[in-house]
Amino acid sequence: MRHKWKFIITAIGILFLFGAGSALGYTAFLTNKAEKVTKQSQMELERGERSEKRENIVNPEVDNTSILFVGIDSSEKRNSDGEANSRSDALVLATFNNDKESVKMLNIPRDSYVYIPEVGYKDKITHAHAFGGINATVNTVETMLDVPVDYYVRLDFNSFVDVVNALGGIEFNVPFRMEEQNSRDKKDTIVLDQGKQTLNGEEALALARTRKYDSDLARGQRQMELIQAIVKKASSLHSIGNYGEVIDSLGKHMKTNLSFEQLTTFKDYVVHKEAVEFETMQLEGEPQTINGVWYYSVDHTSLEKSKYSLKHHLGINVSNQTEMADDTEKDASDSM
Repeated sequence: MRHKWKFIITAIGILFLFGAGSALGYTAFLTNKAEKVTKQSQMELERGERSEKRENIVNPEVDNTSILFVGIDSSEKRNSDGEANSRSDALVLATFNNDKESVKMLNIPRDSYVYIPEVGYKDKITHAHAFGGINATVNTVETMLDVPVDYYVRLDFNSFVDVVNALGGIEFNVPFRMEEQNSRDKKDTIVLDQGKQTLNGEEALALARTRKYDSDLARGQRQMELIQAIVKKASSLHSIGNYGEVIDSLGKHMKTNLSFEQLTTFKDYVVHKEAVEFETMQLEGEPQTINGVWYYSVDHTSLEKSKYSLKHHLGINVSNQTEMADDTEKDASDSM
């Protein structure tokens, strides 16, 4: 669990990094490098380009789009590309609404007790990747949420520190003094004072994963603020000179079914970054023990509200559930 959010922070930062490069103007060298890395990272889904929950293939340049960010731990890989047998340590479904220029991000707890079509029974959602790789994971998320997963970005956790360092660190207001272990689990090697400062990769990672200083709710908010800090730094003119190093790092750690051209269509979220709205969502639930195994039992009402909120954001017809979607939107705006 301690590695979970570094995956998501890095993944969303990567998405906006490509958009930023397109918006700010890649040099020919960087364009060629980014195109090459993206091509090397390509891994299509067995279903093809279109989700079964879509009538047509989605074009992120003009359509509202969903992307599943999947984090895996490279130390768990048991074959050459990690496509099977490794568990997903993090899952976030992000939806992008082009008209509203807004992003919703739903965190799916890795221990959520859900039906996994690949094996035909309920288990922890983290096991879907072990059972059938990214294809089983996407299928399970679609089954759970009844929402199309148009694209995915899969990363292993080693990319986090590299990306933040390659960007020259990120500015962040640290909410408390802290002592935490580093990415190699060496105790109390990261020491931060309270206040605004520049964080390197190891420091940002430690702040993202620490559990000792505040609540889980505050921790989730802190992690989302780190995402936005990476987005802000990636979209800065001062960062474009570091993109070559960042792109090289991504080539080692990323798989996706998004093409380079599709990735760069997210540039509008960078150009208008001050106006882009980020909303974070959590699936409420409680611990449940079944046959001596600990699971996270997702609250039915929370799940239903999340489903309809995501559908509403994607512009999918929610028929007689419009009232619930509207209530969810109102609750979200009231909490901001």
